[in-house]
Parts: sequence; structure tokens; C-alpha cells
Amino acid sequence: MNRQRYWLVLSCVLFVSTGFAAIAGKRDRAREEPIEAELQRIAPKLVPTFVSATMAMDTGNYADAEKLFGEVTGGAPAFDPAMRRLGTCLAQLGRQAEGLEWVERAVKTNRSAANLISLAQVLAFQKDATASKAQLFKALGLIRECHGKPNGGDDLDVWAMEAQLDLQLDELIGARHAVTEMNARFPDAMVTHYYTAIIAAVAEEWSKAADEIDEAERKGLDHATAQRFLESGVRTHAITGRIVRISIWVLVSWVFGLTALFGLGYGLSRVTLRQIERADPGVGINAGERRLRRLYRSIINLAGIYYYISLPVVAVLVVGLAAGFVYGCLLAGRIPVQLVVVIVIGAITTVWAMGRSLFLKVDMSDPGRALRRDEAPGLWQSVEDVARQLQTSPVDEIRVTVGTDLCVYERGNWREKLRGHAPRVLVIGVAVLDGFKQENFRSVLAHEYGHFANRDTAGGDIAMRVRTDMMKFYRAMIRARQATKLNAAFHFLRFYNFIFRRISHGATRLQEVLADRVAAQAFGAQAFEGGLTHVIRESILFNARAESEVGAVRKEKRLMRNLYDRTVAVPSLIAEKDLAEALNRPTTEDDTHPGPQDRFQLVKKVPARTCPPLPGDVWDLFADKDALVKEMMETVQKNVAHHYE
Repeated sequence: MNRQRYWLVLSCVLFVSTGFAAIAGKRDRAREEPIEAELQRIAPKLVPTFVSATMAMDTGNYADAEKLFGEVTGGAPAFDPAMRRLGTCLAQLGRQAEGLEWVERAVKTNRSAANLISLAQVLAFQKDATASKAQLFKALGLIRECHGKPNGGDDLDVWAMEAQLDLQLDELIGARHAVTEMNARFPDAMVTHYYTAIIAAVAEEWSKAADEIDEAERKGLDHATAQRFLESGVRTHAITGRIVRISIWVLVSWVFGLTALFGLGYGLSRVTLRQIERADPGVGINAGERRLRRLYRSIINLAGIYYYISLPVVAVLVVGLAAGFVYGCLLAGRIPVQLVVVIVIGAITTVWAMGRSLFLKVDMSDPGRALRRDEAPGLWQSVEDVARQLQTSPVDEIRVTVGTDLCVYERGNWREKLRGHAPRVLVIGVAVLDGFKQENFRSVLAHEYGHFANRDTAGGDIAMRVRTDMMKFYRAMIRARQATKLNAAFHFLRFYNFIFRRISHGATRLQEVLADRVAAQAFGAQAFEGGLTHVIRESILFNARAESEVGAVRKEKRLMRNLYDRTVAVPSLIAEKDLAEALNRPTTEDDTHPGPQDRFQLVKKVPARTCPPLPGDVWDLFADKDALVKEMMETVQKNVAHHYE
């Protein structure tokens, strides 16, 4: 009730200062003329005196009005309008008892709406005293009696006074009813908006209260009263409420967006599988697959942009949770200082790491080193022959690395890639070349050219940037020791990485299937299966040799031996077991490539062109195998030297 009484004090200020006094100063001639006509019938000579008295009363000259109304009541003792106006003037002059007596006499003569209103006003709003609760209840009863009476029983001032009295008596149901009637009957009145603001404030509808008081001021409420109302706490609560509502709306919309992205990723994955199963293996890429690829690209770009949109939301969420925890401690009256310090520092560190991750530069240099044409003229010739057979542009550069890499990419900005002007690069890991038959190699090479032909390398800049920035953010959080279950940003990063991985990996699986189809159409399913199996086997063997050798180097404190020497092999049972697991593993939603067996089953359905066999190993295409292997091994030793220095 204390809060309600607080608003009642404010409402009384308005009512006395701008309520009935203002309304009384605006006489309705349509109502005054019948009153004057009645006096004309009773005492014609007193009409000018009554008019002058009314004018004096309306201008606040109550002393002159008292004298003039006294003359009228003396000459026309049964004329009740003069009685009530004389009583009102006496009350305004501070002679409450006399005024009350005259207004009560008017009511006894005629229980008109005007007389009842005047009596209620004299009872409730005394000049030099505060009305008692009994007087307020009596005034409220008189006002309610007015409703339905002719000549003003349902005027704005009647409903306004009822709202005022209800508020003063803590009769909130009655006050709400009165304000509802005011809004229905007089929606554009200043007083209506003022009392609507009060009711809204009592109900703690702060934004509505602020809006209504602003509207009341626009319609004539004095600025000081409006500001006093707003500065009493309404403005602060309204701003806080709006911030909370906007925050909730943004949070809900953001969560909905995340859910929608997850649903799109899941749905696209299902559609992709059905499309692949129904596709005609004799066609490189059909219309449905093109549409699916375009859709995937749009969704990936959308998901990438959504990541950057999410960062400020997550930052605010982290800060808000920390602030909420501190505020909760203050309300509880107990502040665990150490925990509060940890949470606040964690929030600041997380936001700092988030912002810093966007500006850290990542080394985007090319892998390995460029292979000159004179170092492997046969390889360059083979690469260009495959490009001609597939009717696509050959690579502009071949780069060799120390591992088992075998991939292609385009160097340049996104405009150059979309226009087909970006240089094409083929990456070949030296460790994959031992025992690699040219027959199988050109089929795998055709697969890589399939990515060029299908324009797989022409986009993906946003996806690459998002993956890079997420990784930088994750590493920054690890360094700051904020990658914990209590950190909302860490959970966002995990969940968004899951969503983005599902979407982007679904797209890459489709790309791999289509590139497989290109290779099988060009050189047959058997050659492609042999090439992919060789790459998988060599990756397993090289990784096993490297792991074994690195362990020995650390243990024996010696230099690393030649990782490319196949005579130093891992046990064959281990290699065969790992190879069987790798070849037979099922395709999962987290795979960038379908499982090998799934890929082999799909390409078996592809009709291949007849092409002459290609004898020999890939190493036959190099001018000096030993020199290149030695160079790669020196690179490996240099890279791992810090482990045993």
C-alpha cells in the first residue's frame, strides 16, 4: 500500500491544481442558458448579478463572487445553482463549514449532478485541512450517485473525481473502472491520460505509465508535474523494463535462429543423402544437385554471418549473467568476495578474448614449397593431361609437403575465385608417393580436378573465416582459463561449432561425392578405388612411422631417422587393422568425407569412358626422387628440432 499511497499524493497534486479548477473555468453555454432561463423566470432582475458572480468565481475572485451570489440567494432562496456556487466560494475562502452548509442545502433542494459534484468537491478537497476518510467515502458515494443523471452526470470531471477519490481511498478496483470509463468516453482528454498513467504505475506497468504521462503533457499537462511523475521512479523503471524486454526478445530471437540453423543443417543432410541415392550416376552433376549446392552455400554463408551477429549477444549475456550474480548476492545480503571477483574477471576476460579473436592474424601462407617443372616434368605433363581430358584449366602451381596431403585450392580473393581468375594450386605430400601407381594417381587427380570443375573451391571464404575465428576464440579462452562449464561463451562456442560443423560438413560430403563421380566417369571406378585406398594406407603407415620415430627420438635423445624409408615399417598387422577400420568405417554427420566403402559403392554405378592403361609409378615422373626425399626429411628434422634440443 505504501507505493500506492505514494502515487495518490502525486495524483492529488494534479487534481487540485489542474483538475476541477480548470474545468470550472470553462463554462458550457448550453448548460448555463437553462440555468439563467430558470432564474429569469424566478427573479429576472437577478440574472445580471448571477452572471457577474459566476464570472468572478471562474476567475478566482471568490470574495466578490460571495457577495454577488449572496444577493442572488437572498432574492431567490430556492435557486439551488446559486446555493452551490456560493458554498463553493466560501469553501475556497477557507470557510469550510459555511460552504458545506450551503452546498448541502442545494443538494436537499435538488439532487442534481451539479449539486452532488459540488458537495463532493467541498467535502474531499478542503483548502486548509485534510479530508477525513469518512468525508472521502461520502464524497465518493455522491460522485457515484451522479452517474446516469442528466446535465453532467457522466462528464469527464465526474469520472476524474471518482478515479481521484478511489485512489485516495486505496480502492484500486473502482479507480481502474473509472479510468476505463474515461478511456472509453474521453480517450483524447489530458486528464484521461494522466490517470491512466497513475493506474499503470500502481500496477507497475512502467513503460505504459511513462508513455501515458508523455501523452498527457502533449495534451496540456504542465511540464513540472509530468517531470515530477517521471522522476519519482517511473522513468528509471520504464527504461529498465524496456531494456529487459528488448533483451529477452533479442535472446529468444537469437535462440530461435540457432535452432533454425540446426534444423536446416539436419534437413539438408537428409536431403543430400536422398539426392545422392536417387542421382543418375551417368551425369556429372544434375539440376537437383546444383540447387542443393547453391542452397548449401547460402546456408553456410548465413550461418557464418550469424556467428558474428551472435558475438555481441553472447558478450552481453556473459556480462549480464555476471552482473545478475553480483546483484543477487547484494539482495541476499551476503557477498562471497572471492567468487564474485573470479566471475567478474572471467566475464571481462571472456569479452576481451572474444573481441581479440576477431583481430588476431593467422598465418595463411601456402603449405610446403613450389615444385618447379624441371624437378618433375612428367608429373606436370600428367597433371595437364588430366585437365585436358576433363576439359578444365590445369593447375598453375604444384606444391610439395612432407606429409600425405593430396588436395587442391585456389589462391586469391573471393572476386577472383568467382570469376575463375584465381591461380589453381595442387598440393602433393611426398609421403603418399611411394608405391602410388600412375593409373590410380590420375584418377585421384581427376577427383581433385572435379572440385575445380564443380566450382567447389570458388567460395567458402566466409566459412573459412568463421572456422578460423572460432578456433582463435577457443584458443584465447583456453589461454585465459575460461574454457569451463561455468562460462556461457564457452558453451555457445561448443554449440555453434557443432551446428556449423554439421552444415559445412554436409556440404563437403556432397562435394566429395560429386568429385568422385567425375573421377569414376573419367578413368573408372576401379582406378579411383585403388587410388583412394592407396592414399588412406600411406597416411596410416606414415603416421605410424612418424609417431614411433618421434617417441624414440624423445626417449633416446637422438636425431630423427628417415621417415620415408619404408624398410622401417610398423607391424603389418597393426597397419592392416587400421586400414580395415578406415576403409569400413560408416559415414557420420561429423565427417567431411563419406566413408570409403560408401564412396566405393556409389562410384561402382558410374559408367566410365574407355581409356588406355597407364603403367608406372608416380615417382617415375620426378627427375630426382632422392634429392626431394632428403629435402623433405631435413624439413621434418628442422620442424621437430625443438623437441630434443
